Amino acid sequence: MNRFLLLAGTAVMFLGVSAGAFGAHALSSYFEKFPNLAGTYDTAVRYQLIHGLAIVGTAILFAHIPTPQVRWAGNAFLIGTIVFSGSLYLLVMTKKSWLGAITPIGGVAFLAGWLLLFIAALRN
Repeated sequence: MNRFLLLAGTAVMFLGVSAGAFGAHALSSYFEKFPNLAGTYDTAVRYQLIHGLAIVGTAILFAHIPTPQVRWAGNAFLIGTIVFSGSLYLLVMTKKSWLGAITPIGGVAFLAGWLLLFIAALRN
């Protein structure tokens, strides 16, 4: 098992659940004023939670397939979460639409992570 990825994945999940609760409760009046931002926030939370699970799963998978591809997949998921979800959270909070141009970089990191896991599975 990769301890770093397990710790990172559980932290990502904790923060994702916290962000979801914060959005549902503390930001409800904010989203009444800016309803177009609620979907963006939801997307950030959803991708954070999905890829938090992917990071945890990759950490566990590393015990069975300890290859650089598996380790880098977990790192790509972590980087993708920070860039993708982080840029969307910042966009929602600052209403700076240019932050949306950063978001696809995180999406590419997600794709790289899934591709690396695919390669690891093919080779092992």
